[in-house]
Amino acid sequence: MTVTERTRRTRWVAGSAVALAVLFAGAATVASARDDGAGRPASASGSAPRTPATDSADAGFARDMAVHHQQAVEMSFIVRDRTRDEDVRRFAYDIANTQANQRGMLLGWLDLWELPKVSAGQEPMAWMDGQHAGHDMGDMDGMEGMSGHGGGYQAHDGSLMPGMATRTELGRLRKASGKQAEILYLQLMTDHHKGGIDMARGCADLCTVKAEKRLARGMVEAQQSELDAMAQMLAERGAAPRD
Repeated sequence: MTVTERTRRTRWVAGSAVALAVLFAGAATVASARDDGAGRPASASGSAPRTPATDSADAGFARDMAVHHQQAVEMSFIVRDRTRDEDVRRFAYDIANTQANQRGMLLGWLDLWELPKVSAGQEPMAWMDGQHAGHDMGDMDGMEGMSGHGGGYQAHDGSLMPGMATRTELGRLRKASGKQAEILYLQLMTDHHKGGIDMARGCADLCTVKAEKRLARGMVEAQQSELDAMAQMLAERGAAPRD
């Protein structure tokens, strides 16, 4: 088997693993959400239905985080092909696999709730309503592009939500190689995680579906740990997270 054939086979296996993770996550999340009561109709006593509304924090988080995660998966597969450093490649694959799995869960909930995966006319992050847990979204450090009203985020150059890389930055990552690609990826993913953590904290505060709140809390813990790991990896390469 030639080097090219081995490379293609490795890519196919990795891509298949992520696809299977999404498939199984979608099935598992339906059962999890049903156990928590999501999707059940209103009771005869007149209590509110358990299915989230399309403009709810539950639905908004699921939609926005699915998009946010998709870019993390994309960046991770880009850097995998731009460096031979096994530590970075392994770290990137772990992020791709985890976030593809979680994305499948989020999209699975939207299917279960029979809600659209794209909400026309609603700005990204609007479900956060400007603040959560006593923190004003407009005061977030490093989160440029906030519109200054509600929880909305001013999209720019393909960056749809806080922490997301721009098209220009993704283009730079695709052209970089070796150590340069490693540093840029770790810096972009650090920003990405910071934005994702704030979104997950918002869901932990505002979402009502227990399974989704648990997932959001897990995201905060896991991504904070990954932030520490990325800071160390950057330091080993003579770099640091971006201001």
